[in-house]
Amino acid sequence: MGHEAKWEYFRVMYERYSKAKGTERSRLLDEFCVTASYNRKYAIRLLNGVPPDRQRVKRPRGRKPRYGKQVISIRMTVWEAADYPWSVRLKALLASWMPWIRKRYRPSAAVEKQLLARSARQMDRRLQARKREQKRKTYGRTKPGTLWKHHIPVKTASWDVKGAGFVEVDLVSHSGNLAHGEFAHSLNVSDIHSGWTESAALLGKSEVAVQAALEEIGAGLPFRLLGVDSDNGSEFINWHRKRWCDREQIQLSRGRPYKTDDNAHIEQKNWTHVGKLLGWEGYDSRAAVEAIHAVYRQERRLWMNLYQPSVKLVKKVRIGSKLRRVYSPAQTPFERVRASGQGDSYIFNVSTAAAPVTFLNGLTRTTPKDESSF
Repeated sequence: MGHEAKWEYFRVMYERYSKAKGTERSRLLDEFCVTASYNRKYAIRLLNGVPPDRQRVKRPRGRKPRYGKQVISIRMTVWEAADYPWSVRLKALLASWMPWIRKRYRPSAAVEKQLLARSARQMDRRLQARKREQKRKTYGRTKPGTLWKHHIPVKTASWDVKGAGFVEVDLVSHSGNLAHGEFAHSLNVSDIHSGWTESAALLGKSEVAVQAALEEIGAGLPFRLLGVDSDNGSEFINWHRKRWCDREQIQLSRGRPYKTDDNAHIEQKNWTHVGKLLGWEGYDSRAAVEAIHAVYRQERRLWMNLYQPSVKLVKKVRIGSKLRRVYSPAQTPFERVRASGQGDSYIFNVSTAAAPVTFLNGLTRTTPKDESSF
């Protein structure tokens, strides 16, 4: 029996049941339960309840809100001004923010009491909708790319390469505390085998601008680019990058979403090569981007690749409950590229006591006179 049929049957039975007496009621109730497949107690509530022709008044469910709009507004403002703290931290810092709240909002004694008495869980419920709006801007600025995502293989295994040419790439934003409008980004490219790292600065992160910076860096590397691995951001997962990799016969891969360990090499370089230099300040002018780019393409790449040695993890040895890491001797990225025999673009000049080593884009390194060949 459908819903409409049950409703019509209920209307008829309601009239009959209300007029019946004694055992007749019991018989009608049994008939109603069998025909409509209702539980007996539920059928009794229906037949003794509101007439079917009268519209039922729905009573609001749950408790009435205890806090007014002013309390919610003040908490929202403090949460945003305090850089979006966790609800437990927000509850703890409210007491120290009361002088600022009194000066700005002039709340009554009752409102102040409600502000301090509200639980952390209640704050979470009230801030839930706003958190969803702010999540992308506050906790991450990488917009997933979907157009070519299923055409690019995922790289999950650890890198096992014997020479230079396979790189990881990533983008570092320089928005400061406010991620609105156009601001500077640093494109980082790091070679897995040698640790050779190149950076470029650009304003915004459009697909075209990122691809142009990637091509500039690729043309200046002292070895042939063989593979590029990135995260799932739309600035990397797009048609421009796929076409360039196909044309240059470069292996293309990506990490898993939300798995930063898949790009652990470049995540480390983001701090050592960019973060320690520029900090967390915001840059949004073209002049600032040009100045940063000039440092990246000249002094910074010389300093980090030619004069800063680093170690590489060789193996891990477990001794009882401890894990011992064994590293290779410290070498500069320049020395690793040189040892690999892939620096075909180097031109040595040994005519002077201190000869400059030059390669693409005019990168130089001063070497002793007897260091004449690979």
